[in-house]
Amino acid sequence: MCVKYLRIILLWVVLLPFVVKAQPVSVSLDIPEYVVFAGDTLDIRRYDLRERYDREQLSFMYMHSSSLQIVRRANRYFPIIEPILKREGVPDDFKYLAVIESSLNPLAYSPAKAAGMWQFLGSTGKEYGLEVNDEVDERYHVEKATVAACRYLKDARERLGSWVNAAAAYNAGLNRISSEQEKQRVESALDMRLVSETSRYVFRIMAAKAFLEDPQKFGFYLKKEHFYHHIRVKEVEVSGVVEDWAVWCERYGLTYAQLKDFNPWLRGRGLKNERGRRYVLLLPLVEDLYYSPEKVRIHYAGWVGE
Repeated sequence: MCVKYLRIILLWVVLLPFVVKAQPVSVSLDIPEYVVFAGDTLDIRRYDLRERYDREQLSFMYMHSSSLQIVRRANRYFPIIEPILKREGVPDDFKYLAVIESSLNPLAYSPAKAAGMWQFLGSTGKEYGLEVNDEVDERYHVEKATVAACRYLKDARERLGSWVNAAAAYNAGLNRISSEQEKQRVESALDMRLVSETSRYVFRIMAAKAFLEDPQKFGFYLKKEHFYHHIRVKEVEVSGVVEDWAVWCERYGLTYAQLKDFNPWLRGRGLKNERGRRYVLLLPLVEDLYYSPEKVRIHYAGWVGE
């Protein structure tokens, strides 16, 4: 028995240098001197700005499973978000705000009770035109919540003077950033002493942009077939009462679960619709429910590694 263990130990002594040499090593990314955000070129050479940016880009580099999921979701949701930002007059870079808020998960729900891809609190969602109740919660409606987020950001920019400040206010609130401008006698949120989450917030957006513009730089290589395939949908209008969504789905050959996947803003088992509102539901085409590589569409060619 001792001879057997001795042979194993000797074998490891011989092989160890090769095993260690073969292991992947951690690498550090270059830190840029300037970053472009929402049309403005930001100088981040100052020690604190530089280190804050570096922290966030390293986070994207080393939280592997989450970062990979973000790229896949971006391929699905950026084609929806981008036209709305453009139409509403909000810089395209704010799609990366949704990335850091929810990892582009339309079902995200926080301990603070913020919901949806844009993480609206119930009161704020209502303030910006979203219906929020036990049956319908439009914080989970990607298109409508994106419009509401645009309106909030435009209000914040008008009040606080810049898109950077608007981004910070999305996390800390309009009143907090406005108050700190006065108390700390600085204009930019990047120059303020804020709680850690808000201090990191804008840099997380910048790092998300850098990551999704060039995931290979961060060490992520995806093939086209790794992405989720495109599922076509049809619109169906509902303006009355629905007693049971599961029964309603049967006429379309879909399950209750599939209905909720494509319309997560439907929160109840049915719809009383006491105000007689008109709702447009998205129903997936049954023939598209199963994966096929031919149905994969890549929104941004840079996401596919060589």
